[in-house]
Amino acid sequence: MKLWLKILCAVLLFYALLSSFYHPLAPGGLTVDIEKLVPGANTFVYSGYNTHFKDHSNDGLQFFVSSGSHYYPTEIIEVIDNNHAKVNVVLPDTLPSEEIAFYANTPTDGTVYIMKPMDISAFVFHQNYTNGSVPVKVANDQHQNFGYPFQVIIFESIRNLMWHVPMWFTMFVIMFISFIQSIHVLSATGRENMLDSSMIYVQSGIHDRKASASAETGLIFCILGLITGSIWARFTWGAWWTNDPQLNGAMVVFLMYVAYFILRNSVNDEEKRARLAAIFNIFAFVLLVVLLMVMPRFAEGLHPGKSGNPAFSSYDLDSSLRMVFYPAVFGFILLGYWIYNLRLRIKILESNEEI
Repeated sequence: MKLWLKILCAVLLFYALLSSFYHPLAPGGLTVDIEKLVPGANTFVYSGYNTHFKDHSNDGLQFFVSSGSHYYPTEIIEVIDNNHAKVNVVLPDTLPSEEIAFYANTPTDGTVYIMKPMDISAFVFHQNYTNGSVPVKVANDQHQNFGYPFQVIIFESIRNLMWHVPMWFTMFVIMFISFIQSIHVLSATGRENMLDSSMIYVQSGIHDRKASASAETGLIFCILGLITGSIWARFTWGAWWTNDPQLNGAMVVFLMYVAYFILRNSVNDEEKRARLAAIFNIFAFVLLVVLLMVMPRFAEGLHPGKSGNPAFSSYDLDSSLRMVFYPAVFGFILLGYWIYNLRLRIKILESNEEI
């Protein structure tokens, strides 16, 4: 691996590491301490996350309660701190929609909102009734500065996006190298009538070592992906492991490649071992694609991109965050390729052959 690629790998990973821990979460709405809304006065405490209520208590701080697309202004009773404010809203007897949301708006944070299940049985709902609502919407659409997207439940654990997902990207790339080298093994052994058998043996052996070295490296990143995923699941889904099709598929992939190395160690004849391992490796990679990329798309699951959940959209990966995510992916792929080259060199030195 060329020196400039090693330097680029180190720079990208350092950038990803620094960005993962340095940048804060974008502002968001956490909760309101009210379970039921009634006609007339409703007082509650609005709780935000990384918001700036206190900083803007005299400069553009606004709160609204919405019913559908109609907004009802509130009276700010007390700004407790940057993340908490006590407000009061007066609602009419009739609302235009049963969709209730609580908005906060500051010049720094833009608009944050909370949608929470609420007892609204005391109201009458009429689609065209707008009495008491303000004719304009809140001023800002979103936080303008860089920050990790705010998502309820995930919160700070979204930083793991820079580690967990690139592990799997790297595993795919390195396992693809192993897949291609296994095809070369079978291609070389299939030309026995055209080339000298000793030359075929050397070519097959080189490709076999490349397939083995890349599979070993890919398995390392598979294990790291499982570990980081399990930790993330514990903090977001409440369990170290759930019955998710992508999680189960990842474990099957791990076991398949463990079986690949068991197969390699159970055959003493090098030429036979190379052929059998190549056949197994090709089928393992095809199943890897099916289990991790195809089947989860057609099954209910918790992972983004499954069962209609968005994946890499503005909901969970905004444009500013992509400036960190994609360099992290590329940096980890370079790291995987670097480790693969080191492992291959060891195998070549052990066999006294040249690439």
